[in-house]
Amino acid sequence: MINYSVYMYSSPFMKDETPKAHARNQISEIWTLEKFAKHIADHNGVFSRGTVKGVLSDMCECLVEQLLNGNKIQLGELGTFGITLSSEGAESVDKFSSKNITGVNIRFTPGEDFEDLVSRAEFNRVSSRVAQQATLKAEKAGESTVDLAAAKAAASSTPTTGPDDEETEEENGSGTTI
Repeated sequence: MINYSVYMYSSPFMKDETPKAHARNQISEIWTLEKFAKHIADHNGVFSRGTVKGVLSDMCECLVEQLLNGNKIQLGELGTFGITLSSEGAESVDKFSSKNITGVNIRFTPGEDFEDLVSRAEFNRVSSRVAQQATLKAEKAGESTVDLAAAKAAASSTPTTGPDDEETEEENGSGTTI
């Protein structure tokens, strides 16, 4: 089940655009490699959690090694990993050097198993993170009401970070969560 909240958004590049309601997924939990390996082992039964964790760890190490060798890695139904480069522009081709390269980025292209996830997903609308936090704070303080407008105004003036960075950017910047 995918939990989501709804927010109003208009592109900062299109100043005259009327904000429209959009969905934003809410991460339920961040799984560690350890937890994911245990989950895989529990499904399979043939390989232990340690074996699965070892294979996944080795795969990551080898994936990085081969990407840094300039290779693209196709992992069947999982998808394809490759790299892209970020760079600062130079005045000419002759003046460009590797010192202009500012980043090596991972590009992942999902495979077949990740196609058409929307038809396989179930959705559950929930309150925004700001509303959830305000409600919890009010409950702890013994209050029976919550001023959501004040909570959202406070959130929009205080940048936050965390597993829901995309959501908090909208809540704190160009969008308003409903």
